[in-house]
Amino acid sequence: MKTKIISIFTVIVAFTATVNAQELDRREKLEFGIKAGLNLSNVWDSEDNSFRADSKAGFAGGVFVGIPINKFIGLQPEMLISQKGFKGSGTLLGTSYSFVRTTTYLDVPLQLQLKPAQFLTFVAGPQFSYLLNQKDKYTFGSNSTEQEQEFKNDNIRKNILGFVGGFDVTHRNFLFSARAGWDFQNNKGDGTSTTPRYKNQWLQFTIGVKI
Repeated sequence: MKTKIISIFTVIVAFTATVNAQELDRREKLEFGIKAGLNLSNVWDSEDNSFRADSKAGFAGGVFVGIPINKFIGLQPEMLISQKGFKGSGTLLGTSYSFVRTTTYLDVPLQLQLKPAQFLTFVAGPQFSYLLNQKDKYTFGSNSTEQEQEFKNDNIRKNILGFVGGFDVTHRNFLFSARAGWDFQNNKGDGTSTTPRYKNQWLQFTIGVKI
């Protein structure tokens, strides 16, 4: 799998480099854009290795700005609506069940740009996330229920600090972005909540346009 991913990335970079060879270098220009795609997210507990969950897909999208410091270094703040969460399933008394949690955040990453080529930008930096709401879906056999919360419970941490890193591949005004991210803080505020303790981790893939 890793070999295939590296091969695909190599092909994308080589193709983009060839196509962009005759284009104007825009690395020193201030740029704005919008992008949308998906998160592939899961959760983990650094203090309990027995905690297990399955990953789920969710929406990711928003706006970004590229602020050049010089030709090779810049800043790239973003503001994204980002769905994360996890899912699980099993069997209880001979009946199958499943659980899906979707947490929607306002993510604000502040990333440092490294621009080795006009078509390729590496980014990394801290991310502030604010929890907007949470939706839980329970299914037991043929029965299904959904519950949505806006978190008036102060025991749930709504402000979370994390980290993201990845790259952007640009062709003309279009770009493909890939990110990996994880939370530094867990979801429990003062530690008294009955909600299971966990931290988010995710892969993010988006397509955008500079405007």
